[in-house]
Amino acid sequence: MKIIECPRDAMQGLQDFVPTADKIEYINSLLKVGFDAIDFGSFVSEKAVPQMKDTVEVLAGLDLSETKSKLLAIVANKKGAEMAVQQASISYLGYPFSVSETFQLRNTNKTITESFALVSDIQELCHSTNKKLVVYLSMAFGNPYGDAWSIDEVAEWCSKLQKQCAVKTMALSDTVGVSTPENIKPLFETMIAALPQVEFGAHLHTTPDKWREKAESAYLAGCRRFDGALNGFGGCPMAADELTGNMPTEKMLELFEEMGVKTDLDSQSFEKSLEMAGRIFGRYS
Repeated sequence: MKIIECPRDAMQGLQDFVPTADKIEYINSLLKVGFDAIDFGSFVSEKAVPQMKDTVEVLAGLDLSETKSKLLAIVANKKGAEMAVQQASISYLGYPFSVSETFQLRNTNKTITESFALVSDIQELCHSTNKKLVVYLSMAFGNPYGDAWSIDEVAEWCSKLQKQCAVKTMALSDTVGVSTPENIKPLFETMIAALPQVEFGAHLHTTPDKWREKAESAYLAGCRRFDGALNGFGGCPMAADELTGNMPTEKMLELFEEMGVKTDLDSQSFEKSLEMAGRIFGRYS
């Protein structure tokens, strides 16, 4: 079981800028918990995501001397990828590839075809610098724009990403909270069976009353990689429901404990991070 903590996703939509020192303190606390990876920042346009303009400064302040967690940074273009791969302490680059043409244009100002070509370029950069690429399949469970969606369409793009770009890790992403057990289970079962060489993760956004059925459905369908954010902070600012946020990590861990699933996280460090998350996000949200 891999748990990916996503402070970047939790913070990026906040209107008030979280001071760099607070980001460093918070992420350093997360590094003590033992998450498999931490989605800590992004190399994207400062104009598009002003909250992440200090990613390089945050990275410089992180204490990686006694952690097993790897760092993941989101990139949206080749320039950002080139900046990210220059950072020795970053292990993973994440790229949001959407199966919705509308959202791909809104999110990265590229068509799906252009985005697919970019994935290939980023993968080359990763191979040459000993980094790993994680592709986030945005709108994997449907979209609010009327763009065509089906499990077969998602499967086709995943197959192309694996066969033509050698992508080995893909996170099926519910960008605006439209996933349900009825589409989560068949999508994961289909993809895991069709591409056993790919590690499929779940990046699920949810309302406070739907998190359990979503996380449970993904797990029972064979998913063993889950993204979350403490207290469910963050989520896509384009979601129609303001209650739709990230999957709350603490709730997922409760569910997995009930199911007898081991995560090997440090419980004391986790509680300290949970308390800090409440303070920081309560101050700047």
